[in-house]
Amino acid sequence: MSKRVLCLGLGALLFALYSAEAQQPTKRAKIGWLSAVASRNRGQEEIVRLLRESGYADGQNIAIEYRYAGQRLDRLPELAKELVALKVDLLVTPGTPGAIALKNATDTIPIVFLDVTDPVAAGLVDSLARPGRNLTGFTSIESILAGKRLELLKETVPNLVRVAVIWDPKNQSSQQEWQESQKAARPLNLRLYSLEVSSTDKYETAFEQAVKARSAAVAILSSALTAANQELIARLAARKRLPSIFVRSEFVAKGGLISYGPNQNERFTRVAALIDKILKGSKPSEIPVEQPTKFDVAINLKTAKQIDMTIPPNVLARADNVIR
Repeated sequence: MSKRVLCLGLGALLFALYSAEAQQPTKRAKIGWLSAVASRNRGQEEIVRLLRESGYADGQNIAIEYRYAGQRLDRLPELAKELVALKVDLLVTPGTPGAIALKNATDTIPIVFLDVTDPVAAGLVDSLARPGRNLTGFTSIESILAGKRLELLKETVPNLVRVAVIWDPKNQSSQQEWQESQKAARPLNLRLYSLEVSSTDKYETAFEQAVKARSAAVAILSSALTAANQELIARLAARKRLPSIFVRSEFVAKGGLISYGPNQNERFTRVAALIDKILKGSKPSEIPVEQPTKFDVAINLKTAKQIDMTIPPNVLARADNVIR
């Protein structure tokens, strides 16, 4: 009888301890998200959705603090310091300017970046294989792809010689792409016309200058500014009857002619996986920087018709996404 009472007593004690532990609030990981744009976008929402599928629900077991610079790159350092002051467990940012701002704000909090053109050249990591610091992420290798885009543009536009290139001199990624574009243009016998644009109100003038320079096409390099003005840029290119090439398919969905770049689903999935690894204890310094393995070509045939252009069959056959 005494043994039975003892067992019941121990069982009741263990149950009470378990219940008390179950009622304790679970520690929520705090994530700081720094963005150069003005509000949430598809990429951000997709990564949050993928995290939710992996068991991370914002407001439950994670809390995400967002800071937006509204295309004002000069605000990024201040916003980065704000997030660091919140003592977050992890920082996430798209783009080279945001990654540099976070790197300068902390050397201890783990940082995951995406859409960084060349993280080694930007001084963010020691190497892609061994970052060696508190940063890792996904590189878009845009500087390498800049030449591929010019090559595709030349295949698309017959007898192409002059190409206007719109880039943002305040954005380091855009600067790197411009430098690589110049190198790639020489063997393709293309003459590039530089159009530096750092604010929305300068786009219309830039396209007018492109026409005056007798450019036969326009290449739009990546930046937070171009991402925030997709419809405006596509509309201006169509109005000036300039074939346009972009870095991502979302530009083509907004009316751009053609795009070539990393597959977006792969990019989002792998960034979400990196965040998961770090939240589970892995060190960024030991996680190799991810690189794209899948690339997509998107073509908007409605835009081609609007500017009286026929897409060559060999180019059309390469398209992964065609808007008709």
